[in-house]
Amino acid sequence: MDKLKSTLQSLVQPLLAVLVGLLVGAIAILIVGGDILETYREMWKGAFGSFYFLTNTLARATPIILVGLGVALAFRAGFFNMGSEGQMVLGALSAALTALYIPGPGWVKIIAAFAAAVVVAGLWSALAGWLDSKFGMNLLITTLLLNYIATLFAGYMVAYPFKDRSGSAALSQTEMIDASVMLPKLFQGMTVHVGFIIAIVATLALHFFINSTTKGYEIRMLGGNPLFASYGGVSRGKLMVMSMFISGAFAGLAGVSEVLGTQYRFLDGSLTSANYAWSGIMATLLANSNPIGTAIASLLLAALQTGGMGVERNTDVPLEISSIIQAVLILFISAKFTISFIKRKKAGAKDGSAV
Repeated sequence: MDKLKSTLQSLVQPLLAVLVGLLVGAIAILIVGGDILETYREMWKGAFGSFYFLTNTLARATPIILVGLGVALAFRAGFFNMGSEGQMVLGALSAALTALYIPGPGWVKIIAAFAAAVVVAGLWSALAGWLDSKFGMNLLITTLLLNYIATLFAGYMVAYPFKDRSGSAALSQTEMIDASVMLPKLFQGMTVHVGFIIAIVATLALHFFINSTTKGYEIRMLGGNPLFASYGGVSRGKLMVMSMFISGAFAGLAGVSEVLGTQYRFLDGSLTSANYAWSGIMATLLANSNPIGTAIASLLLAALQTGGMGVERNTDVPLEISSIIQAVLILFISAKFTISFIKRKKAGAKDGSAV
């Protein structure tokens, strides 16, 4: 019963947060002199108004879902993995270079690219977990700082040794991958690709893993009550490294799906400017780290972003209206954590344990 209640809560919270965001967005629309109904009608059309726009939303949601799933796993274990951006970038770079330079037919290159992205991103994430368990380095800080190292390193690699010099050479990017390595589109002429199916399968797989396996139970136990988990024989260090590796692997999947399914090369700054990683983290927090709720929240955030483009195209309301709504979502998350912290503090005071 508690599990059902938690699942329903994780599904309702993203919808409630978006509703609050839309109400605040309506006030901003009035301030700039726009029409609320017309603006939100265009936002809906930009996200779901036609099959073409729907597939655009699903394509944008794909990396957000995958990043969000990885963060959800780490958060459920009690570890704050804020390094998804760097992990995704390294995974994308590894996938692009593998697809370009490994010999063999297309299907071999695809498998190798996925494997390279998962392993590299997973190891980069696990490094932060190892630094925490071995030397006590704060995981939140190390994952944030490792983002800069990863993105700057990737930028250097495509600005110098692996830069595409066949064209004008104005952009820092790799050469384009072969057509045989590109992920198939789900529908002819549309942007959504097989990566979206991978994201849905990954959502169901993670949900099953967390709720129906021994390791999943250990992860939930460690995240919910570390002291009890320690008494139960759970090794925090080993589980931290494992959880961080899997969390980074999901970010790597997000990177390889973009390279093989959308961009067909690694372009410096393209993944970071799209804010896939931070959108994924926001989706996870909105859904209380529930995998299915995270996927739904990711779709809602992707719809806000693609819908905002439709608003800018067809109305006088600027694109930033979607950013205002997302900012309200961040405030919603912050308020939720603040209320939870105050409740825990009051409960501790009643038990005589609060400082």
